[in-house]
Amino acid sequence: MRQKKLHVKQGDMVMLNKTITSAKSAGEDREAGYVGKVLKVFPDEERVIVEGVNIRVFHEQPSRSNPDGGRIEREAPIHVSNVNPVDSDGEATRIGRKKVEDPDTGKSKWVRYAKTTGEELDE
Repeated sequence: MRQKKLHVKQGDMVMLNKTITSAKSAGEDREAGYVGKVLKVFPDEERVIVEGVNIRVFHEQPSRSNPDGGRIEREAPIHVSNVNPVDSDGEATRIGRKKVEDPDTGKSKWVRYAKTTGEELDE
């Protein structure tokens, strides 16, 4: 089975499309327009973990790394359709793919580019 191609990668800066409600005790919500970094991508489930978004309380058992166990607050995954990558202007953008040929080796590879500015997002 082929791996699904998503429009975001780990390490990308993304902007939220929708308001994500959080379970924090302070009742904070992340409004649409919040910009954060993608910490982890789950292509099979089409979900991503964005820094500071969808904070949930997880109850962990004691372990070597956390001998006391207890309640831990950390980010939970959100659906990839709720985020868009950010271009160099700081605006949310859609993604296109184009084939770029390396002049030295003659090999080509697919790169993502921002539809708003046309700049390449992959190095």
